This record gives sequence, structure tokens and C-alpha cells, in this order.
Amino acid sequence: MRIGAHVDSTDPLAEAAARSADTIQFFLSDPQGWKTPKPREDAERLSSAAVDLYVHAPYVINVATLNNRIRIPSRKLLLGHADAAAAIGAKGLIVHGGHVNAGDDLAVGFDNWRKTFAYAADSGGFKLPVLIENTAGGDNACARRLDALARLWDAVGGYDVGFCLDTCHAHAGGEELLGLVDRVKAITGRIDLVHANNSKGAFNSGQDRHDNLGGGTIDPDLVVAVIRAAGAPVIVETPGGATGQGADIAFLRDQLGPEGRAA
Repeated sequence: MRIGAHVDSTDPLAEAAARSADTIQFFLSDPQGWKTPKPREDAERLSSAAVDLYVHAPYVINVATLNNRIRIPSRKLLLGHADAAAAIGAKGLIVHGGHVNAGDDLAVGFDNWRKTFAYAADSGGFKLPVLIENTAGGDNACARRLDALARLWDAVGGYDVGFCLDTCHAHAGGEELLGLVDRVKAITGRIDLVHANNSKGAFNSGQDRHDNLGGGTIDPDLVVAVIRAAGAPVIVETPGGATGQGADIAFLRDQLGPEGRAA
């Protein structure tokens, strides 16, 4: 089981070394911006590194929305990030599940997700796995509650789409962590990555506020149980830079024992 952290994108491999991370996640552009990533000068070094790489798509992407001015650019940006992530040898591109606006039909949002994969297929498909991530808030979200996730997977499950399970988002979104992996896998059939985060917000608060594993409102043992059950690579997106994240990585390795040592 490979364990790592979300890091700054300037020199990701140095950040990995500072945390003793087996895997890292980072942005390829401004997470609040709409620019397609430029080719990285260190692409060859990244793609040949022993550290596994994941890329997080910008937060602005929302392919579910009925707003054409957001949905259409979102599709294009997601495809552009997939191309750029594949160019550095990333193992997956993580993107939030998105939402529709109040009063809009959520069913259309799920179908917009299907159309996103159909749109990509028209240009040769995504060049690496796209991992849809569960989200913490919103009553009109496509991947906050498991009932919505089931409807989303009914729409996109025919494509090669993966899933990223965030423990903070699940807790804050109102899903109990105990037994969650089994409930998710019953819907998606897979968990490709775990975002192991504690939550500053209370259960079902809808607050996307991450905390270090030893803090927050989640029993750390539950986070460890989720990781063990999922059997997937782990990324901590916790505060504190190399020191805080390094401590979280060390905690997980200690709790998981031999399972937490990279092969």
C-alpha cells in the first residue's frame, strides 16, 4: 500500500522526499482557474520517478451543471488536464463530483456526466483513469450521498471511470465511515484512491475543512479502517506542510503495519 500527500507542484519529487512519501498528488495549474496546463519541463523526470503520481483537476470544473458557460469549458478543461497528467506518467486524474443549481433537475446532472465521457470518447478518450471524488456539501451534489452516487454510476458505469474516497468529505457529507467501503464498492465496484483526511467540521455539517489525522471530529481508527478495507493507495490532504503531513504518513504506516509499507 503506497501512502503519500498532496504537495506543491513546483518540485513535487522534493516534496515527496521531505515527507518520505511513496505517492504524491498535485495540481498542474491554478485550482481556481480555467487555463489548460502547459507542458512541464520536468515531465521526463516525473514520469520516470519511483514515486507514484496523481493529479487533482481544478476545483472550478463542474461537468454536471446545466449552465452551458460552465459545463462546456469544464469538459474541455478536464480533457486537457487528462492529457497533461498522462504526459507526466500520472496514474489518475481526480475530479470532484460536481452539482446542479438549486431548482435544477439532478437527473440532468448525472446525464451530463455521461455526456462528458462520450465527449472524451469522440476525441480518443481520456488518456488515464478519471477518478470521481465524493464531496462534502450541497443538497444538489452528484457525489455527496451514496444514493446520488448510485445514480451517477448508473450513468457513467459503462465507461472506465474510477472512484476516489475522501474520508473528510464522507463524514462531513453525512455518511458513516464504519462499513463505508463495502457500501461504496457495492455501487462502484472499486475504490482507486483514498484521500485520508480528518474533518474540522462535524458529521453531516457539509463543511469541506480538512484536519490532521490526530485532530478533528473523526476517530483516527475509523480512517485507518477505511484505508485497510479499501486496499488502495492513500493521499493525505492535511495541513502543516512537510511536518504535519509527514507525521500523518508516519501515523498511517505505524497503524497499518506491514500493509502500510510500499511494495
